[in-house]
Amino acid sequence: MNKLVTARRSIICALAAAVAPFAAPTAHAQESRPQESRPLAAATVPVYPPIQGASVWDRFGETPPSSHHRVFSNWGYLNDWSVDIYQNPGATVVSPFGSKTSSGSPVTVQVVTVTPGCATGNLADGGWRIGLEARDDATGTVVGRADVMHVDQKPDSITVGATVGPWDRLGRTGRFRYSSCYQVNGDTGAHIHLEVINRTAYSCYVARSAGVGLSDETVVGHIGTSNSGPQQSC
Repeated sequence: MNKLVTARRSIICALAAAVAPFAAPTAHAQESRPQESRPLAAATVPVYPPIQGASVWDRFGETPPSSHHRVFSNWGYLNDWSVDIYQNPGATVVSPFGSKTSSGSPVTVQVVTVTPGCATGNLADGGWRIGLEARDDATGTVVGRADVMHVDQKPDSITVGATVGPWDRLGRTGRFRYSSCYQVNGDTGAHIHLEVINRTAYSCYVARSAGVGLSDETVVGHIGTSNSGPQQSC
């Protein structure tokens, strides 16, 4: 009897050993290497002056984007670069984002911030800050944002959630009272303070000399680029 039991146990052990490689524990069976997906080709979006018609880049040579102060943040990060673009009071302020990406897909621009631009909360000290977000319609990807500051005469239609086209009026350039937020003594000093940020990595500006004239079709920067840090030229 003992011999029979021993023989049966030997057979069972042999069968178990044969089956074991094909019956891994459930936890091991669920382990798998994460699937590697190929990222979509990066598409950039051009940034233009936020002023319709002629304007001037860094008129007095005191606000180059390589060193100009950055005031605002998006997604928890200080914006990538900033510059002052000048035009006398009364010029139309528009979105700085192009209507198509570098790959040709449409870009949708939405208003994400509408607030007095200065810390005092008083529009007389520096007008409106209007934040805009650019999305690549082909992929649904948010590419970047821009803050357009010192906007006067904002239309009632410019509210958070509104979609704006490249020529929709955000307001006008204005002359505000002299303050720590707006140190301007004359109409030639009236300007729009522009700040730009990428959703990921860093955006860039197009380097140029102070006082250079711009048109509303002059590219002044790009979002969607992969620069290594803030305040870098393209």
